[in-house]
Amino acid sequence: MNEEHSYHQPVLNFARKDFTVLNKNLTVDEALEKIRTEGVGERIVYFYAVDDEKKLVGVVPTRRLLTGKLEQKIEELMVKRVAALPSSASVYDACEFFVTYKFLAFPVVDAERKIVGIVDVNLFTEELLNVEEPEEVNDVFEEIGFRISEIKNASPTKAWRYRFPWLLTTITGGTICALLAGMFEATLTESIAIAFFMALMLGLGESIGIQSMTVTIQTLHSAQPSWKWYLKNVLKEIQTASLIGLSSAALVGLIVFVWKGSLITAVVIALSVLGVQLIAAVVGLSVPAALHGFKLDPKIAAGPITLALTDVFTILFYLGLATIIL
Repeated sequence: MNEEHSYHQPVLNFARKDFTVLNKNLTVDEALEKIRTEGVGERIVYFYAVDDEKKLVGVVPTRRLLTGKLEQKIEELMVKRVAALPSSASVYDACEFFVTYKFLAFPVVDAERKIVGIVDVNLFTEELLNVEEPEEVNDVFEEIGFRISEIKNASPTKAWRYRFPWLLTTITGGTICALLAGMFEATLTESIAIAFFMALMLGLGESIGIQSMTVTIQTLHSAQPSWKWYLKNVLKEIQTASLIGLSSAALVGLIVFVWKGSLITAVVIALSVLGVQLIAAVVGLSVPAALHGFKLDPKIAAGPITLALTDVFTILFYLGLATIIL
């Protein structure tokens, strides 16, 4: 993406200043006369209504203005709930607005809610067109260790050189997990149910870890990590993981109890589900944050490292807890 179209730039740099605002006390007839006299700028999608202090109070869709009765006041036609971008917002924030609200334009307002500019959907489409590869496609491949642009049209040897090194992280993590499982051989032998649910534990841990990692990477687009930022977000992730973990633990514990008829085994597995998801959430947040702090690209390295660490901590917690209780 060109530097001038960076997601991190203030959206105000791209806002149009050729917009028309209408005082809410104007009639439709007076508003149309104002538009005819002053013009409507290069592109017009919505008309925004303001009060006597020039503060944004509503939006008037063009259709309502053209079909309204001449004696009606703008205040009667306007929609009072307006989604507006703060002047401190970035281009990335604006793109999120277009995706979330699906409007064709948004007003940009200052701290006093006075309109200082308009951004329309062209900004969003231009940002997409300036990306060499579709962002969603790149994100999927970056999370597993490489950029799609690096392997596109690459020879088999070159593709191997880009892809294999990151697979070594998975191989290393898997080998460590196998060695750790070997250390708990007695536990696995005594309780076959623990072995049955090992794949479930690994799957749940990896899923939560990747979810937390993905959210964190998106957050890092518009945030500068600090210890305060980390503690705030890790607390939020723990709270979310706790709710997910408790729900998952109750369901899995019930399944184990009904299937095996062992309350103690069901409790161990349920507690493990909760613990594993809490650990995975913290790992998923911490890995990209740490990589970002060391000026490394979290989108490339975070996926393989997060998965490997999550698997290792999952095995340690799950089999360790089973050994202690059983």
